[in-house]
Amino acid sequence: MTFVLGIDGGGTSCRAALATADGAILGRAKAGAANIRSDLTGARTNIVEAARQAFLAAGEDPDLIPQTPAVLGLAGANVGTYKQQLEAILPFSRSSVETDAEIALEGAVGSGDGAMAILGTGTAYMVRKNGKSRPIGGWGFQVGDQGSGARIGRDLLEQTLLAYDGVREPSPLTAEMMGVFRNNPQDVVEFTTNAKPGDFGGFAPKVFDYAAKGDAVATWIVDKAVADVEASLGVLGLEAGDPLCLLGGLAPLYAPRLSERHRALLKTPLDDALGGAVRMAVRMFAAPVEAAR
Repeated sequence: MTFVLGIDGGGTSCRAALATADGAILGRAKAGAANIRSDLTGARTNIVEAARQAFLAAGEDPDLIPQTPAVLGLAGANVGTYKQQLEAILPFSRSSVETDAEIALEGAVGSGDGAMAILGTGTAYMVRKNGKSRPIGGWGFQVGDQGSGARIGRDLLEQTLLAYDGVREPSPLTAEMMGVFRNNPQDVVEFTTNAKPGDFGGFAPKVFDYAAKGDAVATWIVDKAVADVEASLGVLGLEAGDPLCLLGGLAPLYAPRLSERHRALLKTPLDDALGGAVRMAVRMFAAPVEAAR
């Protein structure tokens, strides 16, 4: 039997799915973060571990990994030479490293036209019109990812320290956050020294929870994040009837807060990003094999 692997890696986790040549998924697994720009070596380790666990979940031998092709949609694949560096050290028979946005769009709308927004630890957008794809964002935590969980968490820590210094009014949320760090602002700073985007992003759901309760600081942060998401959606050139799919852990929290114009375009994704990676793997690697038989 011919297998293919689909892999979806981001700043928080890496998911893998082992599938047959016709796309039937046999096993799924999850490992640690796989942002190849922020940690190429760690990403490679987690990618291989997720693949190994997917084989085990399917009841198949992980020793078949070197004989199995894979499509990997990974955060950080859109800049520099990280994509090429990773492809050179992966153990799969053939590897195609794509952006996380590319596999997300494939999963959300299939091979047709439409748009998607990844709203998770990071953010990225992609629209396809007349078969041509255009990405927006996805530039990473330091200079991009507006509206992401990581940026929301970073903003929360910033506002917490501003409240501690008396620069802005404290709120129940900032008080709780100071408690998390033993009421010591130096602990907040130390946390940021080695924190990765996923570490900051862990605070994002709390911000949305407090915003729902009317917390002033949380509301300010969420309103800013929603405005950032709206700005990116606004340049996709969407028209009435164009499907727009929201993906990622923060998608359900953003959906009801979007403008009426964008809410009217929202569609349920056909599949998630991992499913998109599997479909791309079948198209790239399995289809020629099947056609040759």
